[in-house]
Amino acid sequence: MLKVPFLGMAKQKKTIFITGGVLSSIGKGISAASIGMLMEQRGMRVSMLKMDPYINIDPGTMSPLQHGEVFVLDDGSETDLDLGHYSRFVRHASFTKKNSFTTGRVYDAVIRRERAGGYLGKTVQVIPHITDEIQRLIREATEDAEVAIVEVGGTVGDIEGLPFLEAIRQMRTQEGVGNVLVVHLTLVPYIAAARELKTKPTQHSVRELRAIGIQPDILLCRSDRTLPKDVKDKIGLFCSVPGEQVFSAKDVASIYEVPLYFHEEGLDEKIIELLGIWSPRPDLGRWQEMVTRLLDPSLRVLRIGIIGKYTDAHDSYKSLSEALAHAAGAQQARVDMIFVDAEAATDTALLASLDGILVPGGFGERGVAGKIAAIRYAREHSIPYFGICLGMQLMVIEYARSLGMLEANSSEFQPDGAWNVVDFMPGQSHDGDKGASMRLGAYTCDLKPETLAHQAYDRGQISERHRHRFEVSPKFSDLLQEKGLIVSGTHNDKLVEIVELPGHPWFLGCQFHPEFLSHPLAPHPLFLAFLEAAGKK
Repeated sequence: MLKVPFLGMAKQKKTIFITGGVLSSIGKGISAASIGMLMEQRGMRVSMLKMDPYINIDPGTMSPLQHGEVFVLDDGSETDLDLGHYSRFVRHASFTKKNSFTTGRVYDAVIRRERAGGYLGKTVQVIPHITDEIQRLIREATEDAEVAIVEVGGTVGDIEGLPFLEAIRQMRTQEGVGNVLVVHLTLVPYIAAARELKTKPTQHSVRELRAIGIQPDILLCRSDRTLPKDVKDKIGLFCSVPGEQVFSAKDVASIYEVPLYFHEEGLDEKIIELLGIWSPRPDLGRWQEMVTRLLDPSLRVLRIGIIGKYTDAHDSYKSLSEALAHAAGAQQARVDMIFVDAEAATDTALLASLDGILVPGGFGERGVAGKIAAIRYAREHSIPYFGICLGMQLMVIEYARSLGMLEANSSEFQPDGAWNVVDFMPGQSHDGDKGASMRLGAYTCDLKPETLAHQAYDRGQISERHRHRFEVSPKFSDLLQEKGLIVSGTHNDKLVEIVELPGHPWFLGCQFHPEFLSHPLAPHPLFLAFLEAAGKK
């Protein structure tokens, strides 16, 4: 391998573009995150970016059934769930609004510039104005990186993605050979009846990419097995890619195995060779230990019920399920996540079989009655309970009703209720832009000593990410505290952030989303404490 000075001494940033073909949900996000993790472990300063072809400005108003969870950043940006993968794999990168943009955001910027006279009377076109804006956003988001990894959403051949691919083609010419790498992820299915791996989908996908003017440098071939050398060579021959630059992307038991498998295949070594980088080999020891724990079949199993509305679409709770897995591994346990439709959460036999009950965040009234029934069961039967965002608000409503406030409710479900213990945030507009009426991003929280929350965090102040437009009402918080509710965390001594109940093994709710800050090598304290209590049931 040609060795050049370590990248940290080089002036030229390296960019890796990740594209996908054949079908959606093929694993571009995990592949991009895994490559980012390997580059970071080799000592490089990594930045990651997701470009989504849909016209929405961001996924904030999209149903989780359409696009999975909305991942919120410290600066309040509502982003694609792949930013969650990036955050869990690339530990030292800092992500902001710049690290995720859509077709809608690109066109919005160009149209605003045109209305302000920024194009001096020129005809505004996809080329060069839209593609120039895409390139500007890419460079702006990755300017401080040594290696930038840019994922293109959608599938090659989609009409929505063409401007992004054209921008990549132009950047490759402008940045020069050896500074831009295109990694294309495709499908190589195994046809059982023929007992054969089929390479034709990959050939067609690469042909689509080459028709746009982009020749991939590396092919990642998604399959249920490792590709033999002759299949890799065949793919390379038909796709004009050397066989040693064709890699398997085999199905694995855990997404956290992917970077280990890529390293075993030699992917990261080939990437730094093609980019002309010298770097030390990555130290993957701690990551390997974590994966070994996660997959250990001998570990005890904790049954955690997740009571929600989107239980048939697990990507709606992606960060939540990953946070539970992280905490379980650290507790020498495995989690069996029982997704329970909130409208069917009155099955007491099922609830009794659980080691813990969790109600996650959400919007809308559908399923609220079932969630409250599950919360009541957890309270009355001493089952550890964890409420997140809406799950905390419903915990407060249920407790208020148990005290005789039978009409206790939320302004979200009963706007004019006299006993709305959960109400609109003080000073917030209730009309217009849905995002503008929400509390988004990182806020500090002061913790009360000698509480479950303080014990879990072992500190006096924390910072957590929010995504909501309702709060525990200040009009009722004092009364509820007099009746036994403990407010163990507040923002600016006013807004209720964490509540818990005494005399229960573990009954806690938080207004924020702790799952967004969990990492496989650093599980979130609240999830650790919740599963520790569940293990003692």
